[in-house]
Amino acid sequence: MSDSNFWDKVHATAAKATWAYLATAKGSQPKVRVVHPAFEGERVWVATGRASAKAGHIDKNPSVELFYQIGADMVHLTVTGQAKFVEDLTEKKRIWNGKVFDYDLSQFFPNGPESKDFGLMLITPERVELTSLPEMMSGKKPEVWRASRK
Repeated sequence: MSDSNFWDKVHATAAKATWAYLATAKGSQPKVRVVHPAFEGERVWVATGRASAKAGHIDKNPSVELFYQIGADMVHLTVTGQAKFVEDLTEKKRIWNGKVFDYDLSQFFPNGPESKDFGLMLITPERVELTSLPEMMSGKKPEVWRASRK
């Protein structure tokens, strides 16, 4: 399967879910929280409070994993990668005004993209896995994408 077809499937799968689980680490302790991510091509965005616990974890350890489970077929989408907070106001405005998220960010950040509390997290995937419970039970291997190493 081509990268393009794989990412089309990933986007279609993610669009069926509202919520995903984001794993961060506090020292050696994993922490998992519910988030509402948005895909933009091969990048994943998460809006969150810049002073949130997950933001503090990522500032110390950028390794994250994002997990979606979707529907009756229990489709699993896992994104493993590196997260960072984008502080560039031009980029924050681009994401805010570009309606990358499928909800109104002003519900949580009424002062707009300039708000000091508006944390825009970018997850750059290193590995993405797509499978389902029926596929796993039948012995089918998951579809896996890996970022090219340069």
